[in-house]
Amino acid sequence: MKPRIHPVSRPVVFRDRAAGTAFLTRSTADSTRRVVWEDGNTYPVIDVEVSSASHPFYTGTGRVFDTAGRVERFERRYGASGGAKKS
Repeated sequence: MKPRIHPVSRPVVFRDRAAGTAFLTRSTADSTRRVVWEDGNTYPVIDVEVSSASHPFYTGTGRVFDTAGRVERFERRYGASGGAKKS
């Protein structure tokens, strides 16, 4: 690899404001704000709105849409042929 062309990867704390959780990972992102982590070291902290701890897909709180009702309504309006007119 060529030297000095890759961004610096460092430990960073990402804090999910919606779920109230935080996790330490490596990232190229940096922040001027710092936080003391559980191990006693100080790391840059980045606040995020959504993470896997608060996103409905990962938490299982997503809504299920009534697709069967939509299909039936479409067929009632336009017929089973999907709106194609016969000659």
